Amino acid sequence: MDPLLLQVSAAEVASAVNFTWILVVSFLIFFMHAGFAMLEAGQVRSKNVANQLTKNLLTWSIGVMAFFLIGAGISSLVGGNGFAWTAGSDPGSWASGWLYGAVFAMTAATIVSGAVAGRAKLRAYVTYTFLLAAVIYPVVTGITWSGAYFSQFLGTGFQDFAGGMIVHGMGGIAGLTAAYVLGPRIDRYNSDGSVNVIPGHSLTFAVLGTLILAFGWYGFNVGTAAIFTSGESGLLFNGAVLGRVALTTTLAMAMGAIGAGTVALAKTGKVDTLYVANGLLAGLVGITAIPNVATWWGAIVVGGIAGAQLPIVFSFVEKRLKIDDVCAVFPVHGSAGVLGTLAYPFVAVETNVFSGFSVDALITQVAGVAAITVWTVLATGLVFGVLKALGQARVSPGHEREGLDISEHGVETYPEFSLGDDATMTDGGRTYKTDGGQINDGDN
Repeated sequence: MDPLLLQVSAAEVASAVNFTWILVVSFLIFFMHAGFAMLEAGQVRSKNVANQLTKNLLTWSIGVMAFFLIGAGISSLVGGNGFAWTAGSDPGSWASGWLYGAVFAMTAATIVSGAVAGRAKLRAYVTYTFLLAAVIYPVVTGITWSGAYFSQFLGTGFQDFAGGMIVHGMGGIAGLTAAYVLGPRIDRYNSDGSVNVIPGHSLTFAVLGTLILAFGWYGFNVGTAAIFTSGESGLLFNGAVLGRVALTTTLAMAMGAIGAGTVALAKTGKVDTLYVANGLLAGLVGITAIPNVATWWGAIVVGGIAGAQLPIVFSFVEKRLKIDDVCAVFPVHGSAGVLGTLAYPFVAVETNVFSGFSVDALITQVAGVAAITVWTVLATGLVFGVLKALGQARVSPGHEREGLDISEHGVETYPEFSLGDDATMTDGGRTYKTDGGQINDGDN
């Protein structure tokens, strides 16, 4: 055996394992962008698919630069540790610090794109993404995950293990606010207030995106738990927490789909595929704040309720509030994130209703949810309000009807189904009608 290997302590080995673990789960969370891209592309019209895909690409590209140069430092500043510029820090800490934080930040950012799909100008979305990654999201993490405020003023820390409220709840509330400021898509509502359904162009893409997101979610939740921790007797394998997080995440995911499908069946007599898919995600969002402390039955309850509320909240937002939330980001991420975060004192192993309910814990959870909500609504409303006042928030009616793929990018996702009277394929193909059929002598 190489004598150098004998000089490596158990602590160094544990540190190396944890460091590698953080890298792997960061890559896994990054892959969730593929899921968001497919989910959102499937839920928009075919004329807006390229626009949605471009937004997802730019969310990562622009957002990650903003978080690297500004956002990570702002989070540190708000948390009471001064502005710690990532570029000036030790590269060895980037994986466990900046990169891990970046993939979480970009998840919050990309949620918003689904709410404003089909009518937001690309420049408006990019501007908001930059500001979210640089300031809005870092302020949220600074007042919560830093641990500098809630414990000091309320006596107990804010429980959000992997971002159920900090990432997903914040993203869902931001999306709802942005959609409200922008207004609904053309023809979404009739003059009498009734709603017109504008279906997405591909359930296949939407379900594929859902399953990719669910896969990446194990990186989100299980990845947040370290493999080794320090104890009084030395290094300890963190298997109990890892196992609990994996179990509760899986149970809540399953119950989210069941809950949404059941309510959809009760409301319409049909099991809506998109509700089931989004319900599965709502169940995941619901458990994300508490997977490390939830009882097994708590995960089932939280996941089921998070899924069940989805069709109800979506209908309320759509019909009562008249907000056009295209990809249902608020009921999936917003209200489900709030619900799961507030459920902590009721289902946690140490504080549930059977073993001793904690009023202090509930007060802190409510305070955290309220603080994140108020800040997110004000900041998002201000940004999109200013853009709207400048005439830079929304595309023109003509461009909206034509589709953002053409007006914003000059491309068509499906050129065989051109929006023109007929389209000639530049590769030597034949001429096609707008519905994709081939034009012949008898049908012109």
